[in-house]
Order: sequence, then C-alpha cells, then structure tokens
Amino acid sequence: MTDASWSKNAPDGWKYKKLKYVASFVGGGTPDKSKPEFWDGEIPWVSPKDMKAEEILDTEDHITTEGLTSSATNLVEPGAALIVVRSGILRHSIPVAVNRVPVALNQDMRAILPHESLDVRFLASLIRGFQTELLRQWSKEGATVESIEYDLMASTKVPIPPRTVQNGIVAYLGRETADIDALIAAKQQLLDLLAEKRRAIVAEAVMRGLDPARQLRPTGIDWLGDIPAHWEVERSRWLFRERDERSETGTEEMLTVSHITGVTPRSEKDVNMFEAESTAGYKLCFAGDLAINTLWAWMGAMGTARVNGIVSPAYNVYTPGPRLLPDYVDALVRIPVFAQEVTRYSKGVWSSRLRLYPEGLFETWWPVPPLAEQQQIVEHIVAETAKIDRLRAATEHSITLAKERRAALIAAAVTGQIDIPEAA
Repeated sequence: MTDASWSKNAPDGWKYKKLKYVASFVGGGTPDKSKPEFWDGEIPWVSPKDMKAEEILDTEDHITTEGLTSSATNLVEPGAALIVVRSGILRHSIPVAVNRVPVALNQDMRAILPHESLDVRFLASLIRGFQTELLRQWSKEGATVESIEYDLMASTKVPIPPRTVQNGIVAYLGRETADIDALIAAKQQLLDLLAEKRRAIVAEAVMRGLDPARQLRPTGIDWLGDIPAHWEVERSRWLFRERDERSETGTEEMLTVSHITGVTPRSEKDVNMFEAESTAGYKLCFAGDLAINTLWAWMGAMGTARVNGIVSPAYNVYTPGPRLLPDYVDALVRIPVFAQEVTRYSKGVWSSRLRLYPEGLFETWWPVPPLAEQQQIVEHIVAETAKIDRLRAATEHSITLAKERRAALIAAAVTGQIDIPEAA
C-alpha cells in the first residue's frame, strides 16, 4: 500500500493526512525487575503477550505507581490504539487493540492517541485491514529484528472521513465481522480439541501399549502409573549414554530443540535466531540421538534428531542404547507428563529457569517395551496422528481464508469501497 492507494476511488469529502498530524504517540519501558516494589501493583502493564484480543481490559503483569514513575513507561488513558512495534509476530501481522482502562506499556509497544478528527476504533480497523501492506511500509529494509519504524509509521497518510462516517463504518464492521469471528473461534476450538486428542493418542500408546486386553501392573512410579505386565521399567542411566563430542569446524547442520517441533534443522525454521560468529566446538548430535534444551526441558524442549548435525554446547545429547528405538524415545519425551517428571530433577531457583542436567535425567524411570512392540507403537502413532494432522491442516487453512475475508471486508469498509449509512 502506498499513500496514493488510500485515496483511489475514495468518496468525496474524505481527507488524507499523515498519522503524526492526527494522532500522538506514546512509547513504553520496563521497570527494574530486581525491585519488587515496582511490580504486582494496580496498573496493567501491556506487553506483546497481552495482544490477543481487540480490547485490553487487563494484563498478565501489573506495576506499581512507583514502578511507573521510575521507568521509561508512561500511563496511557483509555481510548488509545495499542500496537506491537517489536516482536517476531511482526513477520506476519500487526497486533492492535484499544485499551478500555488506563495502562502502561513495555518497550515493545506503542500507543497511538487519535486527535478529535479520528475515531480510535476506525484507526484500529484501518490497521487490521491493511496489515500486510503496512508491515511492508513500516518495516526498515534489511533489519534483522522484526520491528516497526516510528518515522515510517508516523509519516503514513491515512484516510480521515467525517466522524459520522467513521461511526457508521465502525458499527457496520462490528456487525459484519461478528459472524466471521464466531466461525474462527469455533474452528480454533476444534484445533484445541485435535491437539488434545493427538497428545492423548501418543501418551496412551507409549505408556500403555496398543492391546486393549493387556494385563497391567503397577510400577510404583507416580508419572508412569500402571503399564503392561510384560514391559520392563528402568532408570535412564542404564538406557542412555551422554554424548559430548565437539565439532572441529562448525560446518555441520545446525539443529534447534523446541517444545513445539522437537529437534529440527535450523534451515527449516522461518525465524531469525541469534547466530554465533563461530559454531566450532558445538556438540555433535547424530540421527537417533536424544537432544535436550537444558534451559527449556521443563517446557518439553527435547526430542530425537532425524539427521546428523550440531547443537548448542549448552544443550545435552544422549545416545539411546539397544533397548530403545529412537522414534519411541521421541514420542515418549514429548508428552507433557514426561516434561513434568523431569522438572522434579531439574535445578534452579526460579521455576522458569530450571535446568535439566545429565545427573537429573539419569534419575528418571522409563517404560521399556519389547523392541518389536516399540516399533508397532511408533507405526500406530504415525498413522493415527497423520489423520489428525490432515484435519488440523484443513482447519488451519479454513481459518486463514476466514481471516483473509475479514481483512478484505475491513479494508473495503475503511477506504469507502462499501456504501455504509452514516451514524449520528
């Protein structure tokens, strides 16, 4: 979108002004986190993680008046358009919301305070309807971090229809987008149910096996419970050996370890990550090895590698012994209950900073089915989750189409392409 494209076929009487002439801007900041007197107060403190709705009524974090006055953040009165200006989410969208209560902002946020000629709801709709174009126009070319440049944003010319027209457009969009939003919400609920079903299928298979007539026996291990009577139970210290071999050149495939995708080549990730000047000395990780992100193990960031590569020297790598199939290991370590179990053996003062070291992992108990049964379990998981994944992909595609339809409707409305009655 260029400034000229706003006014193409626009109705008579619409004006176009640079955003900085019809609105003011307020930035944010973070109070010192080492000072508890700055936190857990009464003032909502908005950060990108709060930008999941179109209105802000409350936030996850709160600060005190002392925290407000002792930092770069500011108090923003109700009725501002809050946008994320620095976050990975800016690769594909610009979160925007209107605050209905006084809030403070963190440094990754900016508030746009419209002047009298501009309705904040109209402005928010304008941004939502042209997110793709605005991302291109507001982003600095060649930047390595996703961010919105203030000067580019402030210099953008925006349509300013009469206030009665703005009111009519806002009311129209409220009605017309409600059905689309309900459809998206229903499909998102389906995605949540599919994810839960997927987790249940994997957990049942790796912990209970596939035979519904199986005889179970208690293990005496809380997280594991009852398992098929013919399975063995063993401490992981007897099932794995730690691998601490280092790359001499650092030219091997870099592998990432996350709680969402397990172990994957970084080249397959569509994200910007910190890259060290040299990866010589990184740990070798071979196909079939178990790699654990030491700092995020409590979140489930672990899995087995599909290809040879290297991982951060801060990670830990383990080679399964002959009694475990790598694919069975991958399925087991990625169920939520296993992540909860390893948390018991992790070290750290803060729950969000727990680290899982080898001595901790080696304390965990594992179910050990016969190898042939492990293979059957893996094949069952692959077949059943493939069905769910196909349905998930189709549902996600339908959500994408609904969002595109919503954005197109908004874009047409806020640029005067739809004949909408004025509202008083």
